[in-house]
Amino acid sequence: MLGIDPGLTRCGYAVVDALGSSKPTAISLGVITTPRTDPLPQRLAALRTEFTALIAEFHPDVVAVEQVFFQVNVRTAMSVGQASGLALAEAALAGCEVIQYTPNQVKDAVAGWGGADKVQVQKMVQARLGLSALPRPADAADAAALALCHLAMSPLSRTSHRAGPTVTSTSHRAGPDATISQGRSA
Repeated sequence: MLGIDPGLTRCGYAVVDALGSSKPTAISLGVITTPRTDPLPQRLAALRTEFTALIAEFHPDVVAVEQVFFQVNVRTAMSVGQASGLALAEAALAGCEVIQYTPNQVKDAVAGWGGADKVQVQKMVQARLGLSALPRPADAADAAALALCHLAMSPLSRTSHRAGPTVTSTSHRAGPDATISQGRSA
């Protein structure tokens, strides 16, 4: 499964495998970056290229994207919304199940409290994935938390899908050690 913490300048991603093992395994964590000085269309094109490459490389069954939530800074909200829309569209075009979770849902599922701070989330991601160090940067940890949130919520999702169609707004390779990438730059 692929978790995406959308952003235009820094977009976190995490590939987590939960198939065939009792404990989820981190396959790849990182951040896609785009230069602030580049024009918006080129930055969006670069993000799209990176999303497509991630999906092609890891073949996730599910892509979990953080739902754009109210932000005080309208400019930031717009850029996060644009990055989120690209991630949602690319995942859908690739045939992945696509789901969104709010920040509070992610924190609650991973840390047990919807008001958890970044460090608490990082520590829980580290523990749940068996990582030797805190996952960094925070954007990558947030993406891993999205993947873990979906794994925690997916039994509920599967039950509701069996009951009937719903609109949800709310892997692949196993290995002994996580391959933590240094990030991708576009």
